[in-house]
Order: sequence, then C-alpha cells, then structure tokens
Amino acid sequence: MKHFKLALSILLIGILSFTSCKENAKKEGSNTAEIPVSREMIAELTSPPNVPTPVGRRKAKKLIVNMEILEQEGELTGGVKYMYWTFGGSVPGSFIRTRVGDEVEFTLSNHPDNKLPHNIDLHAVTGPGGGAESSFVAPGHEKTFSFKTLNPGLYVYHCATAPVGMHIANGMYGLILVEPEGGLPPVDKEYYVMQGDFYTKGKNGERGLQPFDMQKAVDEKADYVVFNGSVDGLTGDNALTAKVGETVRLYVGNGGPNLVSSFHVIGEIFDKVHVEGGELINENIQTTLIPAGGASIVEFRVDVPGSLVLVDHSIFRAFNKGALGILNVEGEEDKKIYSGEIREGIYLPEGPGIQNMPTTDEIVESEIPAKSFDEQMKFGKQVYMQTCFACHQSEGQGIPNAFPPLANSDYLNADVNRAIGVVVNGLSGEITVNGDTYNSVMTKQMISSDDVANVLTYVYNSWGNSKEVVTKEMVEKVKNQ
Repeated sequence: MKHFKLALSILLIGILSFTSCKENAKKEGSNTAEIPVSREMIAELTSPPNVPTPVGRRKAKKLIVNMEILEQEGELTGGVKYMYWTFGGSVPGSFIRTRVGDEVEFTLSNHPDNKLPHNIDLHAVTGPGGGAESSFVAPGHEKTFSFKTLNPGLYVYHCATAPVGMHIANGMYGLILVEPEGGLPPVDKEYYVMQGDFYTKGKNGERGLQPFDMQKAVDEKADYVVFNGSVDGLTGDNALTAKVGETVRLYVGNGGPNLVSSFHVIGEIFDKVHVEGGELINENIQTTLIPAGGASIVEFRVDVPGSLVLVDHSIFRAFNKGALGILNVEGEEDKKIYSGEIREGIYLPEGPGIQNMPTTDEIVESEIPAKSFDEQMKFGKQVYMQTCFACHQSEGQGIPNAFPPLANSDYLNADVNRAIGVVVNGLSGEITVNGDTYNSVMTKQMISSDDVANVLTYVYNSWGNSKEVVTKEMVEKVKNQ
C-alpha cells in the first residue's frame, strides 16, 4: 500500500509539474504580445551577404519596414540572363532584423514598371497568410499592414501570389530574424546566405535570356542550385572573408521552391547550430539539413587560414549546378591543428596500369558564341567554375601533389596547342609543372569547341599567364589532327 501511495504521489507531482510548465509556456508566449513598444525606428535593410546591425539590448520598437518589389534582369551565370522577381532588388531579398516584441509596420511597394501583382508571406507572422492576405499589391501601388513579433528565431519570407511556386522560383524569398530579448551573443562576423533552385528553358549553361520552365519546376529538375541568386553569388569578389581566431555566424535560408539543402562548410565543423532557426541548439555538427522554406543559424570559430568551401552536400549540386561559395580566411597557420602534407608516397593497389575515367560522347554546342574578348572571359569563367574549379581551385592554384596549378604555369604557357589537346583528349601519366611532378588523370572534357576556346582564354588571361587568346578555329584544328 505504501508503495502504491508513493507511486501515486510521484505521478501527481509529475502531472502538476507538466501542467505548470505548460501554463508557464503559455504565459511566456502571451507576455511577448504584451511587450510595450517605445518610439518609432526605421528598419535597416541589407542585401546579401550583409546583415543589419545586431539589436543588442534595445527595447522593443515600432519598427518601420519599407520594401520595394522589383522585376529586373540579372545574370544567373556567365552569359545566362534571367528575369528575377525580387524583394528589394536582390536575390535573396533584403534581410530584416527585429527583436521579440517589436511592432512591425510593413509597407510593400510594387514598382510601376513591374508586370505582375505580388504579396509577401512572412513565416515570422502570426496571422492570415503570414501577411499575404493584407499585402496583395498591383504594380504602381503599395500596401501597409502591421504585426507583432512573438517568437524568436530565423524565418523565411516569400511571395505567395499564385502560382506560388513560380514566384518563389523567380527569386522572391528572403530572411527575417527575430532576436530574443537582450539579443544574440556577439560574434566577429555575420553573413546572410540563402539557397535557391532555378528552372530554365535552356540547359545548364545555355546562354541568353532564359525563361522560367514550369514543367521542369513541377518535375523538380533544377538546372541551377545556387547561393545568393547566382552561380558566383559567393565566389570571386563575392566571397566571404574572416581572420583566424574570429567567430563566424551564418544566417542560412533555403528559399527552394523544391529542394532540401544539406548545408556544409568544407574544412569546418559547426560549433553551434540553431536547429531550423529556432531555440534548440545542437553542437559539433558537420552538415545540417535545411528544408525548403526553412532556415538555420550556424556558428563556428575559424582556427586555420585557407579557402573554406560552402556547399550543398548533395554534391553534384555544388560542383555542377552552382551551390558553392567561398569563405577566405587569412592569418597565421597553426600546425598543431592542421599540419598540411607531411610526406608523399606511392600507392598502386590496382597495379601500375593507366587508370581511365568513364566519359560520355555527348557534347552540347554553345548556342550563343562569344563575340568579343570580354565575352570570352565571361563565358570562360563560367565554364571554369563548372568544370575546372574542384581540381584547380578558384585562383588556379591547384591541389599540391594531386592536381597541377594553372596559375603562372610553365607547362601551360609553353605550348598552347598541347594545352588544347589536354582539354579535348584528356591526359594521364607524369608531367612536371613549375618544377613539381604530378601523376594523375584528367579526363577529356566533353564541352564544345567554343567553350574550350573560352575557358582556355580565361585561364591564359588570368593569374600571371601568357595572355594567349584561343579561338574556336584553333580548337578545331587540334581536334582534327
């Protein structure tokens, strides 16, 4: 009997505790709606990869957000144009930073030159359509509505005008951050990164102004999967930067409209991950899933210098469709953390025979050939980033003891016809480049003669090389030998 009474007491205590917790949770949730606001404040809006100033310990405000919708042509990748529909003139749209308890007065303006009506659905909004019902606006008009930020977290916003998928696929998405009271802990660097998948009438790399392809979108067959709206949205001049010892926080969203992101930074481990952008924090994470229409906050400290590569680890999306970015880290090396190469040896588990990679005989000819040197450089960079980047790296530096450098390369500059032959026929066996010996396999590249000419022109006119201009006729001559 005593054991029965004890068990009953424990059960009752558990029920009361659970009920109390639920009531406290409800009370805390309702309290955020009661947080008073003091004064008005114009919201700072930023284009990616920048984020507004942290809220810190400021009090809740009446936050005025003014956002303009712009339909404008941009470049998806070299020579590939696309008509983006944007919030604030960028893809993703302007980053909005708030805190719990803010009263947001949101004005959405549809530029008079636009062709279509639009609206906005903010996942941070508690209300019909996340604001979509109140913000449907025709070109040349504007709508204003307001909402209270009740729940801290990182949230997606997007257009919800029918057909919803088409509006999102054309770039109409962004992030709104609701910081907790007192703000997030400070870090050294913060960046805004958002993935999206694009569907074009032409194949990947087909140049010219590409219309949206509804059937590909319905079938979820993306031609491009990119960060920040374009293949080079986070590379080259758009690469992120940090210094050794700094802490980095990435606000990462996934606009979709279809694909889930397996977000990973090559060469780093996430110290903290705010799972799906909420309060739950996971630690020591290699790759985090971000659903379409979802977000995550990842934090890490950079300890060694180098180029860290941001990818969707559904890896063909990274190296073949564009979901790839760079975080360049400067500073002193720390050999205790990462030694670099210690020794080199020979390993031939399959014998000394030459190993070949499978290839395809399908070559897609360029529909729009380059008409000038500048176009050759632009198109050539596009081919390089899609085809050569993984092995030869962003600045042509190569990978020591694996893939030779293209930067200031004596092997490359000595014989242009040999270089053309390497691209069109492949290469295996031992070669010497800048005094170092390499013995690896390069498969023949199944790209058009125009693309061979463009990519070699780009390489020859970059990184201290001989400034050779390669033509389609030169490529065809080597092919016919």
